[in-house]
Amino acid sequence: MAEELVYVPREALRQLFFTQLVNSGLPEKFSEKTADLMIFADERGIHSHGAVRAEYYSNRIKAKGYNLQPTLHFEQTGPCSGIYHGDNAIGHYVAYKAMEEAIAMAKHKGIAVVGVKEMGHSGAIGYYARQAALEGMVALTVCQSDPMVVPFGGAKPYFGTNPIAFATPKREGKPILFDMATTVQAWGKILDARSKGKMIPDTWAVDDQGEPTTNPHAVAALLPAAGPKGYGLMMMIDILAGSLLGLPFGQHVTSMYKDLSEYRRLGQLHIVINPAFFGDADRFLAQISQMVDELHAIPPSKGFDQVYYPGEIQEMMIEKYRESGIPVAKEIYDYLTQ
Repeated sequence: MAEELVYVPREALRQLFFTQLVNSGLPEKFSEKTADLMIFADERGIHSHGAVRAEYYSNRIKAKGYNLQPTLHFEQTGPCSGIYHGDNAIGHYVAYKAMEEAIAMAKHKGIAVVGVKEMGHSGAIGYYARQAALEGMVALTVCQSDPMVVPFGGAKPYFGTNPIAFATPKREGKPILFDMATTVQAWGKILDARSKGKMIPDTWAVDDQGEPTTNPHAVAALLPAAGPKGYGLMMMIDILAGSLLGLPFGQHVTSMYKDLSEYRRLGQLHIVINPAFFGDADRFLAQISQMVDELHAIPPSKGFDQVYYPGEIQEMMIEKYRESGIPVAKEIYDYLTQ
């Protein structure tokens, strides 16, 4: 039987996140940004990175698995490059501050490549790419995670879900945002299915025997998206966000769940581009808008109402949930309100 859902208004749910984090011992400035990231995900229907993570964050905070009094600083390493040292603070705040540095650099230098060194889990990384797009920049951000994916042709996990996000402004309206795990689905989707009592497609994951499973509670490892293509992408991302920064890689990345008192030491890489340094910025924005219009004008195939640009349906969820409230599994809602 599917789990009962509670529909919660956006601001009320964000406040529940913030209160839970603060009560667990996370300083307010970190709690504010973490709550922002969680509601950003849930209001777009990315429930793998919203309320379903609340208890995990709370337990890790209580176990001192985040540095609650970190020394954060930005080190510029070249004309267009730098490292933001996260000192194992919660990743949402660290990645946000690192993107601020990257945006400022790109505005003046044309491009910025900023590594984020040693942080905790940073949530839905599309938030950071969109952060740059709201400032008129084009952005690509990648992040490593712990081993929970079998490599193509393998039966034992090696890489993480290693997400990638891209965002660009357009002339009118909200930025375009594309955010994906390099697996068929993110681990959080498994958690969301568990919390809501739902089965999963047999193409998402395998059990401890390496066999496909539809039971989210039997999942031992995830599968790479598009087989060898997703596998190649997750390796590339692990190199850019891990080895490039001198951090643990592949199977050496600290587990998210095994020891909540252990620092994660994760890495992330932000690449930010100022369109004005590569051509006519106005023409660039006009072309992006024209592209969207032309995609919308393509006749839909059978079973579809229209063609949407990547990420557009998630943006549409914001309006839907503004009317209905954001769906949260009752068990999680009860945890947040206890």
